[in-house]
Amino acid sequence: MTKPWPLPFWIAHRGAGKLAPENTLAAFRLGAAHGYRAFECDVRLSHDGRPFLLHDDKLNRTTSGRGPAGLLSWHELSRLDAGGWHSRAYAGEPIPSLETVAAYCRRNGFGLNLELKPNPGQDEETGRVVALAVRELWAGSERLPLLSSFKPAAVAAAQAAAPELPRGLLIDKARDSWTEEAKALGCSTVITNYALMDRAMVEAVHALGMKALVYTVNDESVARWLMANGLDGIITDTVDKFSPV
Repeated sequence: MTKPWPLPFWIAHRGAGKLAPENTLAAFRLGAAHGYRAFECDVRLSHDGRPFLLHDDKLNRTTSGRGPAGLLSWHELSRLDAGGWHSRAYAGEPIPSLETVAAYCRRNGFGLNLELKPNPGQDEETGRVVALAVRELWAGSERLPLLSSFKPAAVAAAQAAAPELPRGLLIDKARDSWTEEAKALGCSTVITNYALMDRAMVEAVHALGMKALVYTVNDESVARWLMANGLDGIITDTVDKFSPV
């Protein structure tokens, strides 16, 4: 049996959106300083199977490394600078492991939406390994992370490995199959590009007994319109604009 819904309405994208280097503990701390109590982040596997935070398949954009992230061991990844690309203030900020993020979130009682970001060809492995790691790292916790992905195979593998964890299907483009996919995966939520979410979509998600969430809303008028249509949660970059209280 799955745990109760673990997230508040407002969720900080990749820690603190663009105000700090994404997917780092520095970003989480800045988001928390703005009052956020739940975070979205991206998790993938190192060459030796350690879950860590990084959005892109390659290291180039947000770290001092180069090339596919999945080719490096966790020891090699942990030595990279994941903050200097953003600004001097964050130079030397490391890539966090899932273990480090778990300790931070559990210690502070924060919610977490872990987006499964498989390296090429690792959809099932990523879902399985991350789900088993989450089960261990959050053992005994009443607030378990939500595991979500654009890759149904990754969510299915997480479902098989740790069925008690809440799951979400991410959708970036409209497709008729989403309802059957979400039901088959036993999802707690459907998370769409905000441009796809209107009142009819919210009602369709609710009819499945699931929560309707969107990413990435940074405009106040858009947020107000979505909230008026019965939305259950917003993932945002602009943690300095929207009060999560």
